Amino acid sequence: MTIIGEDKPGLVESVASAIREHGGNWLESRMCNLGGRFAGILRAEIPHDREDGLFAALHALHGQIGLTIAVQREHPHRTTGGRTFRLHLVGNDRPGIISQISRALALYRVNVESLDTRTESAPMAGGSLFHADACLHLPPDCDTAALRTELEQIAAELMVDLSLDD
Repeated sequence: MTIIGEDKPGLVESVASAIREHGGNWLESRMCNLGGRFAGILRAEIPHDREDGLFAALHALHGQIGLTIAVQREHPHRTTGGRTFRLHLVGNDRPGIISQISRALALYRVNVESLDTRTESAPMAGGSLFHADACLHLPPDCDTAALRTELEQIAAELMVDLSLDD
């Protein structure tokens, strides 16, 4: 499920209580505050015969505390085979960094399993530094050397430091 709303205390507890009250088990999640908004994704395991009740309870949270929750019943597709890599990037912030990197990853059919980005002040240089950390899943037939070369070329164009570690 995805969860979005104005950030305030008690949001996670409201969702967790609804899941517990309907016999569910909270499996994994990623949640954060972005610009004053609460955003999260969550996987939960729910007994099939209690799903409709949980969905109604989650929908009611919109009126009660302003959360918008979208639920998907399908099981996520798990990737098999291939290799996992970590990408780390840091450089002066500018538009298009993620666009160019993600275009290269898509070209090589690389799945972005997680992506964390942030900017921070660069007091010595004036301006902002952009940081990106990603967990990538490369398909079994991915030409890793060619991907590295492509990413290094983009990093040189953007004047950022980029590392790809397995």
